[in-house]
Formats: sequence, C-alpha cells, structure tokens
Amino acid sequence: MSFRDSRNFTEMMRALGYPRLISMENFTTPNFTLVAEILTWLVKRYEPHMDIPTDVDTESDRIFFIKAVAQFMATKAHIKLNTKRLYQADGHAVKEMLKITSMLYGAMKTKQMALGDRVEEDNSKFKFDLGSRISDLKSARQLASESTSKGASLYDLLGKEVDLREMRTAAIARPLEINETEKALRAAIKEVLESVEKTKELLTNVVSDESSLDAKIEKKQQELERNRKRLQTLQSVRPAFMDEYEKIEEDLQKQYETYVEKFRNLCFLESQLDEYHRLEQERFEEAENTLRIMQHKLREEERDMMRSSLKDEDSDMDFPEDDGSDSDIEESRPSKPQPTRNGIMAGIGTRFVGTMQGGDSDETEDSEIGVDEDDEEGEEEEEESKDLDDDSLEGSLPKGAPNSRGGMRPPLLEESDNDF
Repeated sequence: MSFRDSRNFTEMMRALGYPRLISMENFTTPNFTLVAEILTWLVKRYEPHMDIPTDVDTESDRIFFIKAVAQFMATKAHIKLNTKRLYQADGHAVKEMLKITSMLYGAMKTKQMALGDRVEEDNSKFKFDLGSRISDLKSARQLASESTSKGASLYDLLGKEVDLREMRTAAIARPLEINETEKALRAAIKEVLESVEKTKELLTNVVSDESSLDAKIEKKQQELERNRKRLQTLQSVRPAFMDEYEKIEEDLQKQYETYVEKFRNLCFLESQLDEYHRLEQERFEEAENTLRIMQHKLREEERDMMRSSLKDEDSDMDFPEDDGSDSDIEESRPSKPQPTRNGIMAGIGTRFVGTMQGGDSDETEDSEIGVDEDDEEGEEEEEESKDLDDDSLEGSLPKGAPNSRGGMRPPLLEESDNDF
C-alpha cells in the first residue's frame, strides 16, 4: 500500500458521502470489520436493493462474504477483485477497494459536470434571449404605457358619450347654410393662392441663384486658364544657373565613380594584406613547430649519448677477477664517478653541450644547438680522437693520480703471491 493510494481512497470515500471518518492509519494492521463495512456500503451505493450477508464472525462467513462481494462486482460492474487481498484486510485490500471507489467517484463527477453544463446552458439561453430581445422589451414597455393611457382616455370619452350623442344628433339634424359654406371655400382658395405665389417667388430666386453660380464658375475657369498658361511659360523658360547645375552634377557623377573605384581597390588591398599576414603567421608557426621538433630531437639525442656514455663508463670500470684477491680488488677499485650536469665525465671522451654559465635558459641553449650543429659534430669528432689518445696514456699514469679532466683514474692492480 502506498501513501498515495490510501490518501486517494480516503478522499474518495469522503466525497462519496461515507458516514464514518476513515484514517490512513486504519489499514496498517488487518481490520476485517472495517473492510466488510466499507464493502457493504459500496455495494449498497452501487445497488441499493442488493442483499449481502453481513455476518463476518466466523472464518466461513468471512469467506462467503468476500466471495459474494467479488461475484457481484464482477457481474454487475465488470470489476475484477482479488479475494485474497480483500481477505487480508490491510493495505493490499485498499488497492482492491480503490477500484470500486474510483468507478463510483468518476460517475459522480460525470453527473455533476452534466448538471453544471445544463445549468450553464439554461443560463446562457436566458441571457441570450434577453440580449437579443432587448429592443422588443423596450417596445413592449412603451406599448403597455400607451395602451393604459389610451384606455383611460377612452374610458373618459365613453363617460361623455351621453352628452355628445345629443350634440351630434342636433348637428346632423341642423340644415346647411350657403353663406357660411361660401366663406369657407373662399378662405381655402385664398390660402392656396398664397402658397402658389410663395412657390413662384422661390422659383425666381432659384433662377437668379443659378445665374450667379454660373457667373462664378465662368470666372474661376478663366482664372484656371490663366494659371495654366503662366505655368507653361514658367516651364518653358530655362533658369540662368541651370547650365552650371548640370555641369556640377556631371562632375559629381565622375567623382562618385572614382570614389567607388578607389574604395573597391582599397577593400581588395586590405583583403590581400590580411591574407598576406595570415600566410606569414602560418609560416612563422610552421617554423616554430619545426624548430621545436628539432630541439626535441636534439634533446633526445643528448639523452641517448649520455646513457651510452654512462654505459661505456660502467664497462670501462669493470675489471677481471683472475688477478689478485677479492679484498685487494675491492680496496683498489675506485668509487664510480657521479655524472655532473653539463660537464665532461671522468674517463669518457664524449662532449656534453651545456651550461657552463649556470643561468642560461633552455631557449638559448636550444638555439645554440640548432645553429652550431655542424660545428659541434666536428668538435665532437676531434674530442673523441683526443679521448682515445688520453685512454692510451692512462696506463702510464701512477696509481691514484688525478685525471686531466678532473676525475680520478683507477689505480693499477698489483700482482701478489697471495692470490692462490
């Protein structure tokens, strides 16, 4: 059982309306009574008319109860439950019960969403009708006010109908007078004639307005023609400074062409200069690399020469064991000379190029080696020949005499009668 499963189960049961408060610590230990109660409530929630035995005192009753719940959920809800986990009544049972609760919780959420959509749809319809028929509402209010006012006036007039009926019958029964009729007709004719005179005056005014407008239009056309002619004359006349302007414009065009050409040449030369600097830099780097490789090779050759000289020294200092006793040989054998840095070893004719000055850098040393390589080879050959001469003279030196190169020569072994 995970913490998330137990939390989801408790939250779903609370949302579904389970009357009892379920804690996440209830399923740390087996609690079959709580599991049976929850299963019964879930089955009743899914099918209220379902009868399930609630007796879980004995082992057989518990097995029968678990089988009934699993069979019901498999046939009705198509949910497969693990009866062994349900019978354990611990955290494993929560995972099985979570299947039922998640199904019921999803159905509840779907129903709530459907109801909410329906309410929103009704509200939207109501709002849509009000918004679209706001003008109808205003006209309905206006008609209602007019109908009430007219109904009130009609009621008042109907109340006066008794008196008005007598006056109307009297007026209809009275005979017509010709003088009054003639007066009314003459007044109507007079009014019509006056209106005709007014319309004629307006027509005459329109004619005068048309003539004045035609005169103004003709005047404006004449001014336009004069202005056009003046423009043509101004266009035909050539200014006095126009020749100088055209000449300066031609010079400017030539200067611009030369400027463009010089600018193009300058850009080309700058690019060529950059290319030249780049090639010089590459050559310089190549020369440095080759010089560095040569210096490295020379150092390697020096090391090889030093090793070979040391090996030669060791071979020169080995003596035969036939003459003399071991003690005499050990006493007479000199100590092995230690090679000194940048010097000449005792008894060895090889020359080591190096620092007799003590403070020179490797770069000056390498440069000297690279420059005087041929001279050094000749000097080395001469010194080798000198060393051979020195080696030939070593036999004549006395015992313990110092060597001319700063080392001690090994003393000559004396023959003794105590060798046997």
